[in-house]
Amino acid sequence: MSIWKTKTPAQIEEAAEHTQLKKNLTAVDLAALGIGSVVGTGIFVATGQGAQLAGPGVLLSFIIAAVTCGFCALTYSELACMFPVAGSTYSYSYVAFGEVIAWIIGWDLMLEYLVAASAVASGWSTTFIGLIQSAGAKLPKALLTPPITTVDGRIVLSGGIVDVPAIVITMLITWVLYIGIRESAKINNVIVLVKIAVILLFVFLGVRHVSLANLQPMMPFGWKGVMAGAAIIFFAYIGFDAVSTAAEETKNPKKDVPLGLMLCLGVVIVLYVAVAFVLTGIVPYKQIDVGNALPAALGSIGIRWGGALVATGAIIGMISTLLVTLYGQIRIFMVMARDGLLPPAFAKVHPKHQTPHLCTWITGSATALIAGLFPLPMIIDLCNIGTLFAFILVSIGVILLRKTRPEVERKFKTPGVPFTPLITVGFCFYLMASLPRVTWVRFGIWLLAGLAIYFMYGFRHSKLQKAA
Repeated sequence: MSIWKTKTPAQIEEAAEHTQLKKNLTAVDLAALGIGSVVGTGIFVATGQGAQLAGPGVLLSFIIAAVTCGFCALTYSELACMFPVAGSTYSYSYVAFGEVIAWIIGWDLMLEYLVAASAVASGWSTTFIGLIQSAGAKLPKALLTPPITTVDGRIVLSGGIVDVPAIVITMLITWVLYIGIRESAKINNVIVLVKIAVILLFVFLGVRHVSLANLQPMMPFGWKGVMAGAAIIFFAYIGFDAVSTAAEETKNPKKDVPLGLMLCLGVVIVLYVAVAFVLTGIVPYKQIDVGNALPAALGSIGIRWGGALVATGAIIGMISTLLVTLYGQIRIFMVMARDGLLPPAFAKVHPKHQTPHLCTWITGSATALIAGLFPLPMIIDLCNIGTLFAFILVSIGVILLRKTRPEVERKFKTPGVPFTPLITVGFCFYLMASLPRVTWVRFGIWLLAGLAIYFMYGFRHSKLQKAA
């Protein structure tokens, strides 16, 4: 028995062949899943936050973050074609590095998916409450506010009891995922079309009011500001790797997963750079309303109806972001339970809906609890560092598997290995270095807690260890 024991490609392929999940998804569905996850809270919130750190240079921040994600997509594509199984980075790490690293990355992915889903639900609630109150409705504060909040870094009582809208929307999406992935994908596809249309409307209405004077100076805080903006804006790209978690439910994963990843990132990069250009061109970066950046920008040039439409699009758009983020977390939990590292209840598949039903409800309930009881700033602190760490392991995994598993068929090969993965690692480390020190401390505590759980439960119940 060894914590470094790896799975063989044959074991991964056997799991994919004997899956009880429906294989219904196409490349377009996968691209829509990725867009649904990525184009949401980030484009409506992170754009304004990044502009405060980088000024008009937020355009460069978006491009740097996009280049990083583009390189990551190339590495994900190769591994997803080799191992078309649910679990994403967790499954790849099991083959490349061994069980203990696979556990660490699975634990780490909880930061990306479970915590990010809670952040989206909390952000959706804030936007929804604002829209309802702007229409004149009076709602009880106690049922709209988590019991605690943060003031100057201190945790204090808020006077609220629970954030009911955040809980309701989370449980509604959990029910949709319980019904089935095909139905979930159809709903997501419709929402994706709606929010892309809303974002294009913002660009169309705003581009005629862009003043080049607002883009000067381009980098008021230098490259340090641009990189700090990129580290924050990276949150806007979190979720594109959810495409790889759906490989096991894809009709032709070795072809559709790479195509879906590239379509997703291509659409997202164009939308984000266009929005950043129009936003900073309409409003001087110091005057951007961080919490309501896009609608407020249109309102500042007198297009209030457009601002209202964009706000409505934000509410609709966050629903698909929440759906895909929860979906990714559920599939990772399912695969870890299938390997014995988590309790077997997480791996049970519903006989009718062919979804991991218990895992779906457990994950949805945990997400609703976090979103209902904790304020948004406390929830989102760890999202970026967890994702960047996952990307680093995927990139190293591509290099390692070229040496250790050269015989495995690769329908898609990452170009420029080992240089492309190494460039990805460099970008990710650089962005991680731009994050606050307290984020690193919390990340370290989270990993130590995960290792404790692995040695107390996962290692003892691992099917791979029992077989050995």
